[in-house]
Amino acid sequence: MIHSFRYNHKGRDLHFIFDVESGSLHNVDRSCYIISKSLYGKLDSAEKSELDGMDKQLICEITAELKQLEGEGGINCANYCDSGDKQIGEIKALCLHICHDCNLRCKYCFADEGTYHSKIREYMSFEVGQKAIDFLIANSGKRKSLEVDFFGGEPLMNLGVVKSIVEYAKAEASKHGKEFNFTMTTNCVLLTDENIKWLNEEMYNVVLSIDGRELVHDNLRRTINGKGSQSLVLANAKKFREVRGDKSYYVRGTFTAHNLDFAADVLYLRDQGFDQISVEPVVLPEDSPMALRAEHLPAIAKEYEKLAAEYLESRSHGKWFNFFHFMMDLDGGPCVKKRITGCGAGCEYLSVTPYGDIYPCHQFSEEKGYKLGSVVTGEFGLDISKKFAKNTVFNKPDCMVCPAKYYCSGGCCANNTHFVGDMSNPYAISCEMMRKRFELSLAIAGIERSLV
Repeated sequence: MIHSFRYNHKGRDLHFIFDVESGSLHNVDRSCYIISKSLYGKLDSAEKSELDGMDKQLICEITAELKQLEGEGGINCANYCDSGDKQIGEIKALCLHICHDCNLRCKYCFADEGTYHSKIREYMSFEVGQKAIDFLIANSGKRKSLEVDFFGGEPLMNLGVVKSIVEYAKAEASKHGKEFNFTMTTNCVLLTDENIKWLNEEMYNVVLSIDGRELVHDNLRRTINGKGSQSLVLANAKKFREVRGDKSYYVRGTFTAHNLDFAADVLYLRDQGFDQISVEPVVLPEDSPMALRAEHLPAIAKEYEKLAAEYLESRSHGKWFNFFHFMMDLDGGPCVKKRITGCGAGCEYLSVTPYGDIYPCHQFSEEKGYKLGSVVTGEFGLDISKKFAKNTVFNKPDCMVCPAKYYCSGGCCANNTHFVGDMSNPYAISCEMMRKRFELSLAIAGIERSLV
């Protein structure tokens, strides 16, 4: 499959052709772009007229060059891998819900203010955490490197248990020939100097939740008593960033229909000293005033274009930073299995509630029909995992004709389930945003690799 697209860089139209199967990116002139679209894609009426007016000899020469490149395996390659289900029965990561409670009341929270739609605010005990670690080690097969994500609610509200679990996991890892990487997602409210020091020493990665500009953040992320939290969160996050150095971290925000100018929030976070940034589109039912709807997509596309231009300019003039959705690795990138299967939810990645119940991921927690078992009772079945195992791009008709399929892997199975009703049927709004980010990421990669 060949995907042809244009990108305007500093007033100059750049033309690219991307081979989906090989991952090769080619910067071409306008004539080659038009001819490649006529061979491998679909021309619009203006492009067809342009082709009709081209010199016939030029068309023959460019066509011959493209066919030679095709014969050499440079474009229009066959599928580089065969279809196959995800592997089950060998787990590499657990998301531990350290508490179903939170000290913020974010309006868009999928977990209903951290409670996961429960009337009781639950906290994981060390005993449950201990059993979760035992479960992971026992079901990890030959995997040596294991992951534990501390999640909430707000996990720092139960930090004592987190510390005990970390110490237990490290001790058990040495007994079983394993090693653990720990991560935590925090809203930063409880990032004291002492907590910062411990997290910096023990966490492989830390995700700091902040939505950007004060007005944007405080409109949606308020304290229990209704006050804005941005000034406290930002100050604590900046302290953590200073201590963190070159270790892994990133700030993670959310944009909604209330801030479709989200590029300003990304750049605001950059200007506050953060160089690893992710600002994600909210996913909410269409009747929510914060929801992103189809009519917002043109404005969102323009905002991504604006951000891409600022991104390139900033990185080339001393304000280097990463934006998660523009990080395109054309040389390596995700392994073949990851490109096909996505995040591994329900198979190699599972979540555990405060009382030990096992679910495919944190977004399926407490949902009827998705419980796989319990680390407390030892019950664990693979029937649900088998359904997730078939959730690959090769089993999604819409994905098979999408040029972003190996970088999106069919989208989030939770979002697909919640908003379309089928994990194998991609959520259209997310798809449109993904395709836009995909093209921009390719263009950025091409420009920064001096392909133009």
